[in-house]
Amino acid sequence: MQKLTVRKGIERGYAKRGWLESYHSFSFAHYYDPQHMQFSVLRVINDDIIAPAQGFGMHPHNDMEIITYMLDGALQHRDSMGNTSVIKTGDVQRMTAGSGIVHSEVNASDTEYAHLLQIWIHPERQNLAPSYEEKTVSREHKVNQWCLIAAPDGAGDALKIHQDVRLYATILHANVALTYALAVQRSAYLQVARGEVVVNGQTLVTGDALMASEAVELVLKANTQSELLLFDLPLHQDDSVGYR
Repeated sequence: MQKLTVRKGIERGYAKRGWLESYHSFSFAHYYDPQHMQFSVLRVINDDIIAPAQGFGMHPHNDMEIITYMLDGALQHRDSMGNTSVIKTGDVQRMTAGSGIVHSEVNASDTEYAHLLQIWIHPERQNLAPSYEEKTVSREHKVNQWCLIAAPDGAGDALKIHQDVRLYATILHANVALTYALAVQRSAYLQVARGEVVVNGQTLVTGDALMASEAVELVLKANTQSELLLFDLPLHQDDSVGYR
């Protein structure tokens, strides 16, 4: 049975602690809502704004696929595998926490804020070998088309993610339309990173999300220039009745 559900951005959890302003799409840290725990294998989407020269010190993770999608600014990454890098606007990073990893993420600028989406996805199995990967996604590859940025087989130039998930990004110019056909036994989560779009007759603005299931075609049209992420996910038994 096809189903479309909208989650308004203003309904997300919100936290502000000095250097960090964050909106939580799903229960996270001090924000808890049993109706918004995850969607399919998608566990976290945090919309984070980090003050200059501030960030998350070294801390551990395990058994999670962690993707960072940079909207603005630059982020300095360090981890216990010896990786050190700076990811910037348009870059995307994948970290497989697996059996255990320690890392830090700090705004690389002393003057500019960093804006990013941090995404957590449950992996296909536990105790994977920890690994790290990053890539620059050119704006041209995202403009008015779906750009595959993460996939289980690392198809094309996509990051390799250890789960049956395909993550796409697009930047739609105003008045441009785009479609996405969702297969049978699949679900989709569409996140509006910024802008305003109409999806199957429903208007979504910055921070809003739309969930879909079961062989629906999503028809998008941008009212203003908009940047969106689309997750093509496994269909879980209870997706048809809402969040899990």
